[in-house]
Amino acid sequence: MTAKTMRTIRFHDFGEPADVLRLEHTELPSPGAGCVAVRVHACGLNPADWALCRGMSARALPCGIGLDVSGIVTAVGSGVHDVNVGDAVFGPADFRNYPTAGAADYAILYHWSALPDALSHINAAALPMVVETAARYLAWSGLQAGQTVLINGAGTMVGFAAVQMALKLGARVIASAGETFGPSLRSMGAVVVAHGAGMVERVRALDGYTPDVLVDAAPVNLKAGTPSALPDLIAIADGDVARVITITDFEGAAKTGVRTGAENVEAEGGFKLRWDVLGDYGQLAAKGQFAIPVARTFALEDWREALDISLAGRARGKLVLTTGV
Repeated sequence: MTAKTMRTIRFHDFGEPADVLRLEHTELPSPGAGCVAVRVHACGLNPADWALCRGMSARALPCGIGLDVSGIVTAVGSGVHDVNVGDAVFGPADFRNYPTAGAADYAILYHWSALPDALSHINAAALPMVVETAARYLAWSGLQAGQTVLINGAGTMVGFAAVQMALKLGARVIASAGETFGPSLRSMGAVVVAHGAGMVERVRALDGYTPDVLVDAAPVNLKAGTPSALPDLIAIADGDVARVITITDFEGAAKTGVRTGAENVEAEGGFKLRWDVLGDYGQLAAKGQFAIPVARTFALEDWREALDISLAGRARGKLVLTTGV
């Protein structure tokens, strides 16, 4: 690697991540208007990275992975006035308009928040995608203070974030999760029930906890033949599909009629991401009032180990790549 080239993980063809991803060298990206370049210190991985490899959203190739970034600003694009070279920031990598993303030595951010002094790059890199997604879907769900929400898949990182957000809103939370995060969820104030077979009966047995809103964050397609949770959620909602919204199971939603947020996008006049809340949750995380658990960190060159763990459904928290700076 020279001063004008960098390491990056990206794919040149669509397919299974293990087959199409490669670690290679390329030129450093230069920020366009409204963007900044950062020297990456940490990059969070998400299931969305693997979906991109499989062609979830058609992109010009090559395309990078790693949508969550924390690092130091090295250059600013035209029209940028709220940040300077040398500032520590975190936010989403612009994988749409550049041939690399956050899993690299340098990345381009199209939105950023200042990194609080008490928040590490590693913990900051765990936040962007889960914070944005959880905040957007809770808003789309229509949940109000004083209501009861069932968050299915509360052991996923988006679900884990959504539980904390719902509690801060003033809602009562039922969290379906396994024992990995069950104790943490209970300590926050959520009522935890085991997911899987029998969940309908377990939720109905909760005295005084009838869900007004049900949010599905459970992972899909990790294991062949895993049944959709949506029929159980609809049963808990007494057949009222309007009370159920899924973040992940679009195939199940098409079969059952539960919401995906598409109707909210149409009503709002377009797809509007909730990056406006990222800075606030960064500040809360720095104060110990919000957290996304980091399971393991990996050197950038050890990315295949992280990939294998994620695809096997064994992450048990956020997986973060570090660049050694």
